[in-house]
Amino acid sequence: MAIDFLKREEVQVKFLAVEKLNLLYNLFTTLLIIVFFNRLNDPQEMLMGRFFIAAATFVVIYIYTKYPSMATRLVRIVTQMSLLSYWYPDTFEFNRIFPNLDHLFASMEFSLFGCQPAILFDQVFSSIWWREAFNMGYWLYYPMIATVSFFYFFCRPKDEERCTFVIMASFFLYYIIYIFVPVAGPQFYFPVIGEDVAAAGIYPELGNYFNLNPDITIAQEGKGALFTELVGAAQSSGERPTAAFPSSHIGVSTILVMLAFRAKRSLAVIMFPVFVLLCCATVYIKAHYLVDAIAGLLSGILIYYLTTWLYKRFSSEE
Repeated sequence: MAIDFLKREEVQVKFLAVEKLNLLYNLFTTLLIIVFFNRLNDPQEMLMGRFFIAAATFVVIYIYTKYPSMATRLVRIVTQMSLLSYWYPDTFEFNRIFPNLDHLFASMEFSLFGCQPAILFDQVFSSIWWREAFNMGYWLYYPMIATVSFFYFFCRPKDEERCTFVIMASFFLYYIIYIFVPVAGPQFYFPVIGEDVAAAGIYPELGNYFNLNPDITIAQEGKGALFTELVGAAQSSGERPTAAFPSSHIGVSTILVMLAFRAKRSLAVIMFPVFVLLCCATVYIKAHYLVDAIAGLLSGILIYYLTTWLYKRFSSEE
């Protein structure tokens, strides 16, 4: 049976749970800007960005009230989800004012494993085929988010709002951690101190280095390899020295698999090999320390249940 996207539906003037969540995070970070105003690089621009984001939210709600349909409701959801690409690099604008903590996490890594797994992993699996497989898993992160979100929207419409809320709330919880825990990860820290120094177990403090040097090129070997180049291009355009601990890639992917399992087990089974590749890739491409990956997996399980509980407070469910 064909779906009529433009069929008029009963007007729902209320805010969607994801819209409430986005506005709340907007307000929270606005207050942070006011508190740290004199320490931020461009607080006026950050405030202006928040104004336009809030305005855009009210505009799409207004459009929906005038033309209520499945299509305009989907626009409301996609608008909020797409804003995650703005909120992620925004975390760096806050945490760059705090001293970098990579030396502590690299030291912890070396103490626990006697080496730097990110360096060793890359050396052991040096074949271009392994590199492509891991980068494919990493690149499929956002398609996984879209797949689960759209599956709920079209196949489980009664649970769609809960699904998108759990995903977005998970991101925001990770972003709050990233604001106050400034860890850049091996791909930024090791090039600064030298990979040989890192392998030898020497981890100097960088202080406010990344605040003064935010534009650092991330390079991966494998020119001409499709997924390696795709991941490299995405990182070069949008990556910042932020968000290493815990790994939100692994945390959110864990949540996506749990959401998929709840909706349709076969979907979770299909996603699981990609999930495994993605987990490996976060360390392999040096985006995260192994302790970040482990923390991402454990926090993902915890956050899934926490955000599911929080949804009831944000929604109209009894």
